[in-house]
Amino acid sequence: MKQQIQLSDHFTYGRLIRFTLPSIGMMIFMSIYSVVDGFFVSNFAGKTPFAAINLIFPLLMILSTVGFMFGTGGSAIVAKTFGEGNKEKANKYFSLFVYISFALGIILAVLAFIFIRPIAILFGAKGQMLDNAILYARILLIALPFNILQLMFQTFFVTAEKPQHGLAVTVSSGVTNMLLDALLVIFLPQKYKLAGAAVATAMSQIVGGGIPLIYFGRKNNSILRLGKTNFDFSAIIKASINGSSEFMSNVSMSVVGILYNIQLLKYAGEDGIAAYGVMMYVSMIFAAAFIGYSIGTAPIFGYHDGAKNYTELRGLLRKSLVMIGTFGFSMVIAAQLLAVPLSHIFVGYDKSLMELTVSGFRIFALSFILMGYAIFGSGFFTALNDGVTSAIISFLRTLVFQIAAVMLLPLIIGIDGIWFSIVVAEFMAVVFSALFIIIKRNKYHY
Repeated sequence: MKQQIQLSDHFTYGRLIRFTLPSIGMMIFMSIYSVVDGFFVSNFAGKTPFAAINLIFPLLMILSTVGFMFGTGGSAIVAKTFGEGNKEKANKYFSLFVYISFALGIILAVLAFIFIRPIAILFGAKGQMLDNAILYARILLIALPFNILQLMFQTFFVTAEKPQHGLAVTVSSGVTNMLLDALLVIFLPQKYKLAGAAVATAMSQIVGGGIPLIYFGRKNNSILRLGKTNFDFSAIIKASINGSSEFMSNVSMSVVGILYNIQLLKYAGEDGIAAYGVMMYVSMIFAAAFIGYSIGTAPIFGYHDGAKNYTELRGLLRKSLVMIGTFGFSMVIAAQLLAVPLSHIFVGYDKSLMELTVSGFRIFALSFILMGYAIFGSGFFTALNDGVTSAIISFLRTLVFQIAAVMLLPLIIGIDGIWFSIVVAEFMAVVFSALFIIIKRNKYHY
């Protein structure tokens, strides 16, 4: 039986891969079951419901980012507190962040449920697409507090030195979604298929957030457990600042997604939104590997920063840069080879939509070799409790560079400019991430 890997260990390439693999698998699997959701809706409910989901999905992502924020920002505080040797205080922080996240989830869900119609209209929805978007969103909003917890616990399972448990929960959630999709979308009458897909996703989120809540709420063999805590406003603010990069990243991506949809409606109509939806689903899988790696390594960086093990910190950074470059190059090759079969899975029933999707995806996929470094750069500074630097990188990457590119490039080269905009934005983000890593190296001794 292999000895459990601990945050205090020395990490070789092999040990680093073993420790982060569950987090990578967790994020990839979560992305895959989101893709399966899109597959069922596109092929069985139709093109308009599929476009409606893609139109309203950015809003749902914005609301769920509370989980990412307190997961990444809070785990950095918890991991550093463990590194400083204060286990009791670390668990109080953990409990505080979980309770606050769940409460915020309830508040956000109620507000969004009330105002979803004017929001969907603002996004450009009308007619059947408007009705579909409202229906899908309202069903998912019921499960929003659990979705927030699910995203939050992904990081805290790693901090608890139980990344394999996080993977098991994600698989359980994903299997729930897939099975219910197959049952509800395929076999329900046509007018209920979209609602069936929404119910399937909502139930999977309840599973994904509920199981960890029960696990950490009872006695367990991890280093974390939910219990009594004190309201610590300064800790909440610090976690929010630490996780602001992930919050900003997800909110910005969602805002940019809305802008992409507006531009695509202008240049390609409903087909453009459907094609972009396919790219987003597939790119989620590739980006998930990088996000999972960042989640997996963040508590390690946080622990060794707290313990002042700077030699280990430098070694981890060097190994991470090598591994991310290798992953990114492999992903670009895979994406080029799989562009046609992946597009066919979603929109093979429509020849013109299929051609638009394939051509756009081949351009879009070039960003994967850059994406990993940009994601890791932001996550690296979050792990070091430098939320400001992390937020700057995320803000520039996901908002400033992408908005500038998606507004300007289509004016020059038409619809291809929309696909190239992500490549340009990721390149600029990598440049700035590298600059910050160089500038901050003396402060953090890496």
